[in-house]
Amino acid sequence: MSTPDPRDQLTSRQVADRLGVRLETVYAYASRGLLTSTRAPNGRGSVFDRAEVDALRDRGRRDRPAGTPSWRGPVVDTDTTLIEDGHLWFRGVDAVDLAGSLPFEHAASWLWTGEVDPTLFQAPDIPLRAATRAVRSLPDTADLVGRLRVAVAAAGAVDPRRYDTRGLAAIGTAGGLVTLMVDSLPRLGEAPEPDAPLARRLWAALSPMPPTTQLLRCLDAALVLLMDHGLAVSTVAARTAASVRAHPYAVVATGLSAMEGPLHGAASTLAHSTLRDALETGAAAVVADHLRTDRPVPGFGHQLYPEGDPRASALLALLASERRAKAVTHAVRDLTAELGDHPNVDLALAALAVTADMPRTAGEVIFAIARSVGWVAHALEEYDETPLRFRGHGRYRGPQPPQPVPTA
Repeated sequence: MSTPDPRDQLTSRQVADRLGVRLETVYAYASRGLLTSTRAPNGRGSVFDRAEVDALRDRGRRDRPAGTPSWRGPVVDTDTTLIEDGHLWFRGVDAVDLAGSLPFEHAASWLWTGEVDPTLFQAPDIPLRAATRAVRSLPDTADLVGRLRVAVAAAGAVDPRRYDTRGLAAIGTAGGLVTLMVDSLPRLGEAPEPDAPLARRLWAALSPMPPTTQLLRCLDAALVLLMDHGLAVSTVAARTAASVRAHPYAVVATGLSAMEGPLHGAASTLAHSTLRDALETGAAAVVADHLRTDRPVPGFGHQLYPEGDPRASALLALLASERRAKAVTHAVRDLTAELGDHPNVDLALAALAVTADMPRTAGEVIFAIARSVGWVAHALEEYDETPLRFRGHGRYRGPQPPQPVPTA
């Protein structure tokens, strides 16, 4: 067998640059069989065939109109979110401005109804008790997002109103659901008043420290900024569930399942580890370690925000004026300088978690509770659409029938 010409082999980074995607996308292409990777001759990292990469690039150009993103999927009309020219807009309002003006409950109710009505966020007694008991029955080793999934399942199992997906009824159910997700979590710090804002109640579940005004503002802003982000994978899953008229509990449960993974909701946990390492060993050592193993540095870059993630900029700016965040802010700055890339919202969540002594998975919890609002917003839209419209059409590539029945 002839040895491949090194000039015909590309590193993961070269493939990402050639296709105009992030490194994570290259790895996803390889895992789905769209690209074939082999071990590099020096044993470090993977290499790809140049011709195969170019064929994938050219096929993508042929298959999509000019100016559209590199992924493909269903086109869905939505009134909820627009991502354009480096900005995130909720119903035409800049998300950063919204996060600086309205607390989470106000912004969420407005996203659902077009009006500010924080009274929607009251958990019904029976579902809340069921969720709390179910969460408390879990062993101490249970992770926080797993606890949220259990809470949603337990509450949904006992709420007799869950099947009513008509507008106001579904909105009322959703408001109670988001509230009980927060209130069913065990408390690490001193419990606030029962009628305290949701951000304050969530703080007590994530941090043993009393919050400063600035850190609480940062958490509340994070919840608003993460409410929705267009048709992300978890949102498509949630809309698919809503298309078969699944109730709000099932919609949120579907979103929670789809958000898990290092390329979506769990990305902030990876960024948390990166930030911790940078604080202990320095940014240069962390970046060098990732480059040596041909791995992307979590928490940097975003395909939709080539000039920088506005959500990250807003949250990091809030943290910058917090005395406790001084070392974390310096680490973020050093990592940014070493990489020459922009931090994304996952790193901002990690910075908040490290500053407030939160668990490493706290960013996932913040993401999940915030994004449940967006999943519901999209479900409310989907309830008004033709049912079952997300039925896919597979292209069969298996053996041609008829085939013989297999034997033992």
